[in-house]
Order: sequence, then C-alpha cells, then structure tokens
Amino acid sequence: MAALSDQLLVVAILGYLLAMICHAVEYAFGTRSVIGRAAARPERARVLVGAGVGAPGGSGPADGPDPVVGTKLPGTDGPAPTGGSRSPRAVLAGRAAVALTVLAAVVHLAVLVTRGIAAERMPWGNMYEYLLSVTFVGVVGWLVLLYRRSTLRHLGLFVALAMVLLLAVAGLVLYVPIVPLVPALDSYWFVVHVATIAVSSGILLLGAVPAVMYLIRHGYDQGKRSFPYSLGARVPAADTLERLTFRLHAFAFPIFTFAVMAGAVWAEAAWGRYWGWDPKEIWAFISWVVYAGYLHARATPSVKRPVATWIAVLGFLTMQMNLYGVNIFFEGLHSYGGLD
Repeated sequence: MAALSDQLLVVAILGYLLAMICHAVEYAFGTRSVIGRAAARPERARVLVGAGVGAPGGSGPADGPDPVVGTKLPGTDGPAPTGGSRSPRAVLAGRAAVALTVLAAVVHLAVLVTRGIAAERMPWGNMYEYLLSVTFVGVVGWLVLLYRRSTLRHLGLFVALAMVLLLAVAGLVLYVPIVPLVPALDSYWFVVHVATIAVSSGILLLGAVPAVMYLIRHGYDQGKRSFPYSLGARVPAADTLERLTFRLHAFAFPIFTFAVMAGAVWAEAAWGRYWGWDPKEIWAFISWVVYAGYLHARATPSVKRPVATWIAVLGFLTMQMNLYGVNIFFEGLHSYGGLD
C-alpha cells in the first residue's frame, strides 16, 4: 500500500499539471466574450453585517446595477462583450481543466487513503502526510466554490499551480517512509487537533489565491500594466475577489481558533502544560493574531481593502513559516516533520 500511495502521488501531480496547462490555454487564448464577462461583471454585493462592505475605503460600490452590456468597462479596452464565445477550443480547454482537476483530486484522496491503510493510522504523522492533507482540503474547497460559481474558473490556473508546486515539494523534499507515531501523538487528540488544523489550513491556503489575485487585479484597475499586474486583465473583478477572500477567511478562522485551543488542551494532557513557548506554538499564535487582525481590518470602514488584504497575505506567509521553517530550522516538542 505504501508503494501504491507513492505511485498515486505521481499520478495526482501529473493530473494537476495537465489541468494547469489546460487552464493556461484558456487563460491565454480565451476571448473576452468568455473571460471578459467573468472579469467585468461582478455579482451584486450583499450587505454583510459587521463586514463593512461598501464602506469607505472599499474597492468598489457595495451595491448597484451590473455594467450595462455594450458600455466601456474599467480596465478593458472596449465595450462589454455581447455575444457567445468566439474561441470554442479555449472553452473546451477550460472544461477539460476542471475535469482533470476533479480526476486529480480523486487520485489525491486515494494517496491519503492508501497511505493511511499502510500506516494503520490517520495519515497525519509528519510534514509529508500533513501537506498532502492540507492540499487535498484546498482543492476540494476550490471545486465546491467552482460548482457554486462557475465564473471563478479562471482562477483554476493559479490553484492548479499551487497544487503542483506543493505536492512536488512534498514528494521530492518532505517525503519520509511510514513510521509509527511518536508517543506524544498517540492520543485521540491527534485526530481532533490535526484534523481541524489541516481543514482550516487548507481553506486558508485556498483563500490566499483570491487574495493575491485581488491585489493584482486592483493594481491593474489602477492603470498598472507591468507584470504581475498584467495578469489582472483576465481574472474576476476586484470586488468579487475581495469578497471571496473575506468569506474564505471568515469561514476558516473559527476552525483555526478551535484547532489552536485543542492543541493547548492536548499539550496539557501530553506534557502537563497548556503553553510552553515551543516554536510551533509561538508561530501558531502569531498566525492567529495576524488573521484576527485581517478580519478586524476588513470590518473597519476606515481601512482600505488592499491594506486589509495584504494582512491576509501576511497571515498566509506566517502559516508557511509555521509549516516549513519551524520544522526544518527549529527544535522543539512539535518537531515531528520526519526530516533530519
């Protein structure tokens, strides 16, 4: 089973890679009749209690009519598209990309299942297994979003890119053979804490994609045309990306909070203290503070949307430090990465 899991990982990476290529074909060769609609026709905003939508400092109006078909749109070179797709091959490539992403996600799940069967435990015992779980949560969350709002499909290029890079790092750098759990992990809190932290981290990983693309699209709308702002021409409208960023973070933050609290309870049961200034505990707290700061900034009318979004990006960077940096460069009670 362990060998099968390793082989399936290669298949999953190839599946995400092919999906990324198909997304790139649609992104590069799709006409504005398809991509322009997604980029230029944001959904009507809904009033979010306490979220500050449409308040001063936002990226656009909170409510109002959609752009009139045939009028010139901000950030475009001409009128809004009126007809159907003029590039059916590009559309076909986009649909193939979604199908390949679904197939790769199924194989991705099989990687986790076979790894767990081979280890006779949940596959969360080291960095390699944990990263496989986090990326799986992220791609499933993406497919759910895509099912609910197909106009977001053009973000699939960047989601697939993230999957390819992270799984490649997992397979080439973080891979370790199956070993039994260390005694401190052999507890029912192992399932509670690690499951919730993996779910929240996967959603926060997904939330980083629209956050970065919002900053790019916002810069494009401000007249910047150099790379990477030139990518903003064919992604959804800035207002749509910003709201999606907020909703993903607002959903993940309570789960992340519970995971940190469960970790403290587990630490007391395993080591006799709730808090011990372990490097991973410190960085988890830093990440929690940064994400709380993002949600607070997002709900504050005087804080501009780009400023709040930069805080969300900073939170993602602290999570990466907690995942990679702490396990690789620091020694502590949480050093279960399996790396020498």
